[in-house]
Amino acid sequence: MAGQTPPRVHDVPIGLHATGTRTETDSLGAIEVPADHYWGAQTQRSLIHFSIGDDRMPKAVYHAYGYIKKAAALVNAETGRLPRWKADLIARVADEAARGDLDGEFPLYVWQTGSGTQTNMNVNEVIANRAIQLLGGRLGGKDPIHPNDHVNMGQSSNDTFVAAMHIAAVRAVTGRLLPALKRLRGAAESKSHEWEHVVKIGRTHLEDATPLTVGQEWSGYAAQLADGIDHLAATLPGLYRLALGGTAVGTGLNAPAGFGEKVTARIAGLTGLPFTTAPNPFAAQASCDALVRVSAAVRALTAPLFKFANDMRWLGSGPRAGLHELVLPSNEPGSSIMPGKVNPTQAEAMLMVAVQVVGNDTAVAVAGAEGNFELNAFRPVIIANVLHSVRILADMVDHFRTYLVEGVTLDMDRLTEDVERSIMLVTALSPVIGYDRAAAIAHRALDEGLTLREAALRSGVSESLYDSVVVPERLTHPGVPGSRSGHDPYGGTRGA
Repeated sequence: MAGQTPPRVHDVPIGLHATGTRTETDSLGAIEVPADHYWGAQTQRSLIHFSIGDDRMPKAVYHAYGYIKKAAALVNAETGRLPRWKADLIARVADEAARGDLDGEFPLYVWQTGSGTQTNMNVNEVIANRAIQLLGGRLGGKDPIHPNDHVNMGQSSNDTFVAAMHIAAVRAVTGRLLPALKRLRGAAESKSHEWEHVVKIGRTHLEDATPLTVGQEWSGYAAQLADGIDHLAATLPGLYRLALGGTAVGTGLNAPAGFGEKVTARIAGLTGLPFTTAPNPFAAQASCDALVRVSAAVRALTAPLFKFANDMRWLGSGPRAGLHELVLPSNEPGSSIMPGKVNPTQAEAMLMVAVQVVGNDTAVAVAGAEGNFELNAFRPVIIANVLHSVRILADMVDHFRTYLVEGVTLDMDRLTEDVERSIMLVTALSPVIGYDRAAAIAHRALDEGLTLREAALRSGVSESLYDSVVVPERLTHPGVPGSRSGHDPYGGTRGA
């Protein structure tokens, strides 16, 4: 089958039904591999030497490799380096890899060579053997499709693995995390509009403060999320730069001139994403800075999400002995011993996911600073942690929105009671009667167990003055016409 005449391609379903093992070879010699799988010698050696834990290389990396192998094969055919029929066959199998049809053939662990060479060879071996199967040939024979000479033509693990990392990360961020965050921001904005006129007591330092509306409070959550979304999106241009064409150390040895640019353009067309060639291949292969920045932006998102979740569980605390401004959805029983108990489980899960993302980012930052000379050899742990963070945060954001934010309601009785009992409404009196006198009224209310109104009237403030100044809803928008903002509308009443 070594000739150049295109052989017949059979429509063979994916899968091998052989039992036992078959012999595959690499530069170190022969090794037995499972007969019911497509992978070859280098994959099998990696499985033997790196069976560490349960952490497998994310399948998203292999899907990204499918685009790389297809694009490279087609470009190699265009330049006459690879017969068209071989390129088309490689492209066909690469499509299967990109779709996830071959996921069962990619078993390698995260903990492997730091360049990702074993993952690249896993892809090369699987594509070659699957192609040979479609031609009715002998698996492991490397004829007429060779994993190195044909599937890996013009490439190195050192430029393709980091490119696969970028492609996988971009697809995860743009396809999963950013849409989930935008949906949550939209839900928060919707609640903000719904509750824009509901007055509540604010809190600073965990103590009572002046009033605001629930809508204003929720607008803060939405704005924080919007800033985080913008920050994350701003890191994407770095990921769009691919190192393809640099081969081993960035010089492009064994790749024709313009190969990287042509392959990258093909990948952009296949994915619909604006990938470009990295302007400096040496930086692109020696570092993982773009992924470090993405990871840092994902970590930064845990700040607003942590606050949002924490505020919701505190504001929903109770129902009798807590704040209970919010009525959280009852998703599942909260206790195995206390009947009727319901817990803020979605908020708790969000907090745990945030903690995990912070830990993942620490690993990425340390690994990103490592590596020597022309190669960062900590790539597998970097991409594994980035993709893990993106996946769990995207899933968590959607769950948090669906099972908590969209279903939360207000305890209007508690909100009204808290406003009526608030002492900090005295702040409205301060510009009118003076800070010291207002403070004395506040302390009197607390010491004597009075309402603020009662304490003010007993301290000589007239009913008309109090009722015209202490209007909670007006205090939430002090800049509107007729408010106290910027001037004293109660001229002549100071000290009354």
